[in-house]
Amino acid sequence: MLEKRRLGRIGPMVGSIGYGAMVHEGAYGASNEITGIAAVRQALDLGMTIIDTADFYGRGHNEEMVGRAVKGRRNEAFIATKFGAVYDDKDEGRVFPNGWNLPVRMNGTAAYAGRALERSLKRLGLDMVDLWYLHYPDPMTPIEESIGAMAKAVKAGKVRHIGLSNVSAEQVRRAHKIHPISAVQYEFSLWRREAEFDLLPTLREIGIPLIAWSPLGAGFLARPDLAVSDDAPILKLMPRYSTDNLKVNRERFAFLQPLAAELGITPAQLCLAWILNKGPDVIPIPGTRRLDRIRENALAATLVFDETIMARIEVDARPGVAVGQTII
Repeated sequence: MLEKRRLGRIGPMVGSIGYGAMVHEGAYGASNEITGIAAVRQALDLGMTIIDTADFYGRGHNEEMVGRAVKGRRNEAFIATKFGAVYDDKDEGRVFPNGWNLPVRMNGTAAYAGRALERSLKRLGLDMVDLWYLHYPDPMTPIEESIGAMAKAVKAGKVRHIGLSNVSAEQVRRAHKIHPISAVQYEFSLWRREAEFDLLPTLREIGIPLIAWSPLGAGFLARPDLAVSDDAPILKLMPRYSTDNLKVNRERFAFLQPLAAELGITPAQLCLAWILNKGPDVIPIPGTRRLDRIRENALAATLVFDETIMARIEVDARPGVAVGQTII
């Protein structure tokens, strides 16, 4: 079983590695509910207690799958879901630009938050969600309004903890004044280290953990020779996977395989262990559809790197070394 880490200064203990369930909605390759449920249960077996989903994933289906997967095992799972990214054409939303070439409509209003939560609880089959995130900030709604609505859900006993996703340090400070923020989710990996400049120091000052999504660079860092195929349509949208950028990124991250081999581990384990060694307040949530990969990822929690190894990794994967613009 994985070691535990605390969410914040006085929050609950959770597995040091979580599980991102979004990979089961077709963006990274064919999947089905049977394999999805098996993957979530495998993650729980290994102590990956944070099961991360969102109402946006699969237009609600991902929450339904997660709900079925944790049925009978509720006490083992720490369920995190998100709202704000509009998936239903009937709902109003404002386009939020991002670096994935995938425009997302956002609605962070208090009225929408209430409706979204009720839908999520029904799909998950829960009376209360452990961690509820604002998926992206709504450009037309003050973050204070969004957090105020989320705080009401906590008071009503429908949410235990609230979090933010894809936000700036300044937005975290504003939100935390309205209600304690228990976690902030942001893309963080060896090819996306911007969080170290401003966001992570702010979180540490306040006492909020960083939940690292896409800790393996959408699969690239686990397999630097990864080919972009029609089976993984989302990769074709990512600037870092474009033909020219991918070639450069493969060259710049070619060090991963020989270094991992030297250490007797896999590139994925190296990258996850680097994140875990950044501090006890950083928790990666890798997603994979394969049970053997889940086991491989879990073993990264046992690795401790000394200063020499960390320095070698950070010099070769210094901030900005990956090419292909990412805005959030």
